[in-house]
Amino acid sequence: MPSRVPSLRMLRSFFTDGSLDSLGTSEDARSKRHSTSDLSDVPFSAVRKEGWLHCKQILTKKGKAEDREDMLAWIKVIRENSKAEGEDPGFASQALINKKLNDYRKVSPAGAKPDSSPKGSRGLGIRAEFLKQTGTSAPRSPRQDAAVTKDESGSQKAPWGINIMKKNKKSAPRAFGVRLEDCQPAPDNKNVPLIVEACCKVVEDRGLEYMGIYRVPGNNAVVSSLQEQLNKGATEINLQDERWQDLNVISSLLKSFFRKLPEPLFTDDKYNDFIEANRIEDASERMRTLRKLIRDLPGHYYETLKFLVGHLKTIADHSEKNKMEPRNLALVFGPTLVRTSEDNMTDMVTHMPDRYKIVETLIQHSDWFFSDKEDKGEKVSPVPPG
Repeated sequence: MPSRVPSLRMLRSFFTDGSLDSLGTSEDARSKRHSTSDLSDVPFSAVRKEGWLHCKQILTKKGKAEDREDMLAWIKVIRENSKAEGEDPGFASQALINKKLNDYRKVSPAGAKPDSSPKGSRGLGIRAEFLKQTGTSAPRSPRQDAAVTKDESGSQKAPWGINIMKKNKKSAPRAFGVRLEDCQPAPDNKNVPLIVEACCKVVEDRGLEYMGIYRVPGNNAVVSSLQEQLNKGATEINLQDERWQDLNVISSLLKSFFRKLPEPLFTDDKYNDFIEANRIEDASERMRTLRKLIRDLPGHYYETLKFLVGHLKTIADHSEKNKMEPRNLALVFGPTLVRTSEDNMTDMVTHMPDRYKIVETLIQHSDWFFSDKEDKGEKVSPVPPG
């Protein structure tokens, strides 16, 4: 137990002005009036009521504790005396204790006695030692509590320092509003979209003799419903679905697919070439130029155009029943197929006859335009009359 106890007047002065500097300036005057023997007569109950930190600080040369061990000894004595009288060791304001501890650290002498304890215990400090002995914990701000909660929750997910990246599962290809090469392919032809093959199959199975096929629009709500379903990445199409039984809905669905292609079937870079080729006066030259442009289309575009034109040729072959001759089909599909991705009103008005004529010509001479004899080294058929 320390051999010296401060006077009550000094304790009151400490808690009145709250400054360690004032203690240093008046220390000499106090030491003249109070000897060590006088201070030792003060009971510990009075020390505890007035403030235990100052009791130790006024006994040193410059208002400072002599060393760390000395301060811890006083903390222990105060705690034991508090328990002996049944008083709560946390009687002092936590904020005031924190302030005085901080003041103690600021004014601690540079040449203080070195601590011989291990590094692990040295890092605790006076405040931590006191809190440990009294069984209390330091108050924390809401921000600190949130940070601790965040750290604890994070530690449950993965070990520290390991960044677990969840790989997004590759979504299935969409059907509408994407380039041909990004569409779900048909099982029999990888260069033809599944939706194109399915629609054409339904029409050919049940609608070859259906009057006005592709000219009569289907129910917009049902068409939109099918579009949403297919855009979710359906890899298979259930043709037994009730929505697939309405031929007008299916024909509208096919036209909508080509109308929403970001890169039109005849492609943006070749659009003007097709328009100019269609205006060539010499019929044979016109046909040869159109055929060359078609053969130069990218793989997916050439194969899809070939498949679609073959389907339209089949429809036209039953025009006696369905009333859809090549020209009628060209009126429906011309503006949808032969266009630019940023179609404007001027092009639509001035190029509309060319669009009709190009599609009509392809349907009428589909076998010649898409013949593979040239690829096999066989003699190409004579140019049909344009």
